Amino acid sequence: MNEIVLTKEKETMLIPLYGKAKENEKENPILVDKKAVEIVKRINYDFQSLRIQNKTNVMMCLRAKLIDNFVNEFLSKHDDCIVLHLGCGLDSRVYRTKNKNADWYDVDYKEVIELRRLFYDESDRYHLIASSVTQREWIEKIPQNNGNCIVVAEGLFMYLKEEEIKTLISRLYERSGKYTLIFDAYSTLAAKKSMKHPSLQKTGAVVYWGIDNEVEMTKWHKDIKFIREEYFTSSEELNKLDSITKLIFKMAGFFKIAKKAHRILIYEIG
Repeated sequence: MNEIVLTKEKETMLIPLYGKAKENEKENPILVDKKAVEIVKRINYDFQSLRIQNKTNVMMCLRAKLIDNFVNEFLSKHDDCIVLHLGCGLDSRVYRTKNKNADWYDVDYKEVIELRRLFYDESDRYHLIASSVTQREWIEKIPQNNGNCIVVAEGLFMYLKEEEIKTLISRLYERSGKYTLIFDAYSTLAAKKSMKHPSLQKTGAVVYWGIDNEVEMTKWHKDIKFIREEYFTSSEELNKLDSITKLIFKMAGFFKIAKKAHRILIYEIG
């Protein structure tokens, strides 16, 4: 396959992809993702140039696993639901989760979806939408007012400006009615410090948004309800790590500023 060319925030999708592939080399991985291994082997890209640290690889897998767990929980309680996976990159969540009855939509930039089509086939229940999530037109392609809808935004919101996030949440509500939203977020301090991360410096991506208090978003609109917050530092998946890496994550959990630096947030909209 020819060398792939992606720019800035689009190139960051290769960071979690490589992290998941590397995790599968372990005897007891946090996340089993054979698709990630396949894609990394097939594309011509110098992943070493991203200078991805081991802690980052672990964090990417913890993030994906926690979100997968919640998506599975949601799918088990709702029949014929809609899943909107925003900023999907090359992620294989559609395969990793138990979504036989779900109507699944993966959304990302045109050049990302073109690359994704080399590895994923659409079907009656699986759809690819080529668009920036900040554009209005793509939302018209999803069913209207279903009620059983979950929106996943993994590794996305930090690259958007706050007004763009507010507008996106509002447009999705207008189109689909009530939905559940799950995403990962930096604190405002972590968002600023992330720009020094070697992988982001290499790609040139810009982090715009962080949130300190989960209640802040409920002030954006009366129909936004906070559900819960999940920390990487308290995940049971840490038991699969080597003793030193596990200790680092566990120690971080004792400090509020550290455990809230990057975490999972879940809301109900509507």
